[in-house]
Amino acid sequence: MEKTLVCVVGPTAVGKTALAIELALHYRTVVLSADSRQFYREMTIGTAKPSREELSMVSHYFIDSHSITDDYSAGDYERDALALLDRLFAGHDLVVLVGGSGLFVNAVCQGLDDLPKPLPGVRERLNKLHCERGLPYLQDRLKAVDPLYYDEVDIHNPQRVIRALEVYESTGYPFSHFRTQQAAERPFAILKIGLEMDRELLYGRINDRVDRMMQDGLLDEVKGLMPYREKPPLQTVGYAELFDYLDGRCTLAEAVEKIKQNTRRYAKRQLTWFRKDKSTRWFESTATEAIHTYIDSNR
Repeated sequence: MEKTLVCVVGPTAVGKTALAIELALHYRTVVLSADSRQFYREMTIGTAKPSREELSMVSHYFIDSHSITDDYSAGDYERDALALLDRLFAGHDLVVLVGGSGLFVNAVCQGLDDLPKPLPGVRERLNKLHCERGLPYLQDRLKAVDPLYYDEVDIHNPQRVIRALEVYESTGYPFSHFRTQQAAERPFAILKIGLEMDRELLYGRINDRVDRMMQDGLLDEVKGLMPYREKPPLQTVGYAELFDYLDGRCTLAEAVEKIKQNTRRYAKRQLTWFRKDKSTRWFESTATEAIHTYIDSNR
């Protein structure tokens, strides 16, 4: 039987973690996280990591694998995940990969373009500009120097915008100049399963999740991360809004409402990203038996 990587994708709060664990138990295998923020040990509550109980049910990889002080890129993840899969497939016919970070899923499934290394200090300067002048300033700059990539990228993701500007400022060529769009060959089959649900139900789950995060101590987690706030993973939903509160730019209630709003917008962008891939088969998040049938009939 051909080795198969089953990728579980979809918007935040749709139930990807629960399904990934169920599949791992059913097929007696392991789970790789492709969530670009769950790598970091210091970011737990705001990233909705699997609980200790969930982590104990099956083996997980790339959860708490790095520190927020580490610079860990999608290219690093591609290299490490492929090396790990090579070892895991020696003992498993099927492995589950789960996450809502489309770039990191793509890194494993089709590879990334061979981008030049940035010049020293460029990223730090762009991160500082982001903190001082805000994301709109960087968005405008990207639109001016690389309108082609500006029309494709999630311009609300500071990491993506900063990375594109970093390449431009290091080489003098736009990010789009280095993109080949050619998928790399992989020595395993890939099945992509997308999870979806009624939008109002999903938005309700997102709002409830944010409330639980606050009850579980998200604000204290963010306070402890203040010394690292310029790190790109912390310039994201759930953290950036609470930094604004701690800076006195809004009330706590306003920050929490902003987290909910920005998370709903993020979920919408995730769906847009994943729906571009026509190889993804979409299911309602509760359709476990149908998902089993789909996997079994395509292996």
